[in-house]
Amino acid sequence: MEKAILVNLAVNAKQKLEAEESMDELAGLARAAGAAVAEKVFQVRPSISPKFFIGEGKVEEIKRIANEIDAGLVIFDHVLRPTQLRSLEKTLDVKVIDRTQLILDIFALRARSNEGKLQVELAQLSYLLPRLSGKGTALSRLGGGIGTRGPGEQKLEVDRRRIQNRIARIKREIKNVQKRRAGQRQSRKKSLIPLVALVGYTSAGKSTLFNQLAQERTFTSPQLFATLDPLVRRAYFPDGLYYFLSDTVGFIKKLPVELVTSFKATLEEVTGADTILQVIDLSAPGAEGHVEAVGRILEEIGATDIPRLMVYNKIDLLPDGDELLKRNGQPGSDSFYVSAATGAGVAALKEHLRSLLFRQLQLFYMRIPKDRTDVLASIPNWSIVLKRRENGDFQEMQIMADPQLMLPWAPYIERGERPW
Repeated sequence: MEKAILVNLAVNAKQKLEAEESMDELAGLARAAGAAVAEKVFQVRPSISPKFFIGEGKVEEIKRIANEIDAGLVIFDHVLRPTQLRSLEKTLDVKVIDRTQLILDIFALRARSNEGKLQVELAQLSYLLPRLSGKGTALSRLGGGIGTRGPGEQKLEVDRRRIQNRIARIKREIKNVQKRRAGQRQSRKKSLIPLVALVGYTSAGKSTLFNQLAQERTFTSPQLFATLDPLVRRAYFPDGLYYFLSDTVGFIKKLPVELVTSFKATLEEVTGADTILQVIDLSAPGAEGHVEAVGRILEEIGATDIPRLMVYNKIDLLPDGDELLKRNGQPGSDSFYVSAATGAGVAALKEHLRSLLFRQLQLFYMRIPKDRTDVLASIPNWSIVLKRRENGDFQEMQIMADPQLMLPWAPYIERGERPW
C-alpha cells in the first residue's frame, strides 16, 4: 500500500470548522483507493498560494514528513490547478494528486461494466486534458498506482488531438447508452409501472435498502462508491403489485463536475423517476451536510420537482433507534426511520410507498372473451396486470386501474373478489 500524506487548507472560519470532517472523508477515499494514510496536515491561511496552493513553509514541512516516514504520495483535499500540481511535485519529489483525481481513481477501480468504464474514462480524460502540458515525469510513471488508473499512461502521453478524438468516440458510445436507457424508460412509462430511484451520499446504505425492498442480493460494502453501475429491478408488495426500483451511484461533497457530466446516462435514471428515496446515514457525524450535498446534485441534474421521501437509515447504530421507529407513519410526514441492515422500519416505508405510488388505482377483476383480442391487447396500456389465467373461452385478470378509466370496460368487470 502506498503511504499517503493528506493535506487540507482552510481559508475561512467555515472551512476551519469542517476541516476535520472533510479530512476524515478524504482518508476514507484514500483507503478505498488502496492507500495507507500515514499523516494528516492542516493549514489555516487567509488566501490560496498561486504557486503551491498552501504556504511555502507548509510545503517544506510536508517534504520533511514525507522523507521521515517514506511517503510517496501526497493527496490534497481540494482541486489543484496544473501549475500548482507541477510546482508541488517538483519541490516535494513525490506524486501529488488532488481530491478530484482520487475520486476518479476510485471510480476507475470500481467500474465493472463496459458502460461504467467508458463513463469513468471520459471523466478522467476530460480532467487530464487541460493538465497534460508540462506534466513530465508524472505521466511517465508506468504502473504508478493511485492516480494513474483508468485510461493509462500510453493514452495520456499522446498528443491532444488523439485524446480529443478518443473523448469524441466515448461520447458517441455513451450517447448510444443514453438512447438505449431512454428507450427502456419509455417502455416502463407506457406500462404504467412507477419507477422509484434510491439516491444518497456514498455509504449511506442504498444498496442494502435496495436488497430489502427488491428482495435481491446485490453486492454491498461499507467502502465508498461500492455501487457504480445502475441497477433496476422489480420490487413487489405482498398483494402482487410492483414497481421498478433503481439503485444509483452514491453522491459526495465536491463531486467532480467531470463525473456528473460523464455519468449523465446513469443519473437520468433519477430524473425519470416517479419518486425518489433519499437515503441518509443517520449515524454519520456529518449527516446534515450529506443531505445538503445530495440536494445540490439533485438540483444540478434537474430532479428537485420529483416527490421525495427522506429515509433515515442505520438507526440500529443509535441508542434511541426504537424511539425513532415510532415516528414512522405520522400523517403528512415524508420522513422514515429504518435499519436496512436489520429490516426495522422497512415495512412502514413500503406501506407508505404503496399508497403514494398507487393512490389513484383500485383493484378490479375482469373476464374477457378470448375473441376480443382488441380489448386484451389494450389492457396493459391503461392498467397494471397482477394476475392472468385462462378459463374456457375467457381470460380472467386481476388488475389495478384508475376507476375513472373503467367505464368503457364495465361489461367485463366481475363483481366481488375472485378466487385464484
